[in-house]
Amino acid sequence: MAGASAFAQTPAPTPGTNTPRIDKREANQQARIAQGAASGSLTPQETQRLEKEQAHIDKAEAKAKSDGTVTAKERRRLTAMQDGASRDIHRKKHNARSASAPG
Repeated sequence: MAGASAFAQTPAPTPGTNTPRIDKREANQQARIAQGAASGSLTPQETQRLEKEQAHIDKAEAKAKSDGTVTAKERRRLTAMQDGASRDIHRKKHNARSASAPG
């Protein structure tokens, strides 16, 4: 019964604004950026640029949710933004620059 009471106290997400796939990808991308920064495969400048890109996606998601409904078009736009961010993370993590390399 403890689980049921905990569930009852958790507010349900507003229908139409629930974006679990987008949120999961966002968390995954943040983890990839953090791992790249920690391992040195991302320079501080690359990390900053990728974090800025994630903040831009967060802002777009908040705007999409602001009217109470995330439309299919808004979901496609957010997914496309995340696709681009994922490519950017991969490219920056696998380029010749590293935090430990000079210049």
